[in-house]
Amino acid sequence: MLENQYDVVIVGAGLAGLSAAKILTAKGLSCLVLEAADRVGGRVKTDEYEGFLLDHGFQVFLKAYPEARQLLNYDRLDLKEFFNGSKVWLGSADGFQKVADPWRHPVEGLQSVYNKVGTLKDKLKVADLRQELLDQRQDAYFDNPEMTVESYLLDFGFSRQMIDTFFRPFLSGIFLEPDLKTSSRFFEFVFRMFSLWVASLPATGMRAIPEQLAAGLPAGSIRFNSPVAEIAPGMVRLASGERIKAVNVLLATDAADAGKLLPNAPKRAFNAVTCLYFAAPHPPVAEPILLLNGLTGKLVNNVCVPSQVAPAYAPKGQALISVSVLGAQGDGDNSMEALARVVRAELRDWFGVQVEDWRPLRHYVIRRALPSLVVPGNSLQSGSARLGEGLYQCGDYLETPSINGAMASGRKAAEAILHDIGNGPPALGATASGAAGQER
Repeated sequence: MLENQYDVVIVGAGLAGLSAAKILTAKGLSCLVLEAADRVGGRVKTDEYEGFLLDHGFQVFLKAYPEARQLLNYDRLDLKEFFNGSKVWLGSADGFQKVADPWRHPVEGLQSVYNKVGTLKDKLKVADLRQELLDQRQDAYFDNPEMTVESYLLDFGFSRQMIDTFFRPFLSGIFLEPDLKTSSRFFEFVFRMFSLWVASLPATGMRAIPEQLAAGLPAGSIRFNSPVAEIAPGMVRLASGERIKAVNVLLATDAADAGKLLPNAPKRAFNAVTCLYFAAPHPPVAEPILLLNGLTGKLVNNVCVPSQVAPAYAPKGQALISVSVLGAQGDGDNSMEALARVVRAELRDWFGVQVEDWRPLRHYVIRRALPSLVVPGNSLQSGSARLGEGLYQCGDYLETPSINGAMASGRKAAEAILHDIGNGPPALGATASGAAGQER
């Protein structure tokens, strides 16, 4: 090996790059991870502000993620669980209607049968859908027929009422688009994950996930504040002009930054979200549960009180409230103040005058929150890890746009590298054919 040459240089310290680095270093390869920012995690971030933990956009961690179960230590993450269900706001006349998972909350699930979210037939259809997806093999969604989520739900037999009052607000908060034009394959993956296990938050914020991956790497494996200007087989050039030699180069940025380093890469659209955080003297809801807006034409998509899930998200005696609004809203301080006023006015119908005591903390306008999978045009399939000899890529835009997708892509890229250097079995899902690989 030439002096200062690495087996693999990884561009990007997000979940995909860190997952690949963990697998490769465990096989004895020398890896250097180059990160343009001053921290790991990519789009998975948490700020500390006035004693509050503020994730960049409301996120949850699904404990059923198969890749995460292989790479993460759940005990160390100290995962705090959500109630497996939600409360849906249907207006002043009907108030909140509770939807509970009958498999985990039998009594409340039975009570949900009589609520005003969908019909009895819809509730039975949910059970049918759950069983159908659980009976499939883990990665079957890559091969299943693809359509929009809205068409999928209608074809399955759900009523418009069920779609508009529950599925639309719930799934819009995941896909970050209100029209349910996202790939049905992505929906099948998400619904299966929620059916298998509960949603949760790490006790110290979502940042704990990438930080745990990074902590498992050898000392000196990550260089921060090191933006990359050019990649090529055998070489990475930093914006500073420094050149780093590598037998293999793995591009592990998001789709937009990957396009800057790969001029011929296809352009990928992103869905945006705006997250507003408020501090309150009292939580507006006692349970660790997600609150959905079941009314159409409103600004707020969902409300969560993270401190009711994981108490460390707020200082003692205070509550942290997260409000998600779809799209990039309220750019600029003055515009954001106006947006916060509109949000509180809308939520006054939900919670009464207590919203006047909510103090705005911070807001996040996240333009590249999630790679778009709106169909037709953005089909969900397992992308190739190989770009050329000694050159590879990974990222959630090549899989499901999710924590699991990022980790799966990183794992498949690592497997491709190991196979190509003769240190591993054939890499499933890493060939140019784009065939789906078996997830762990």
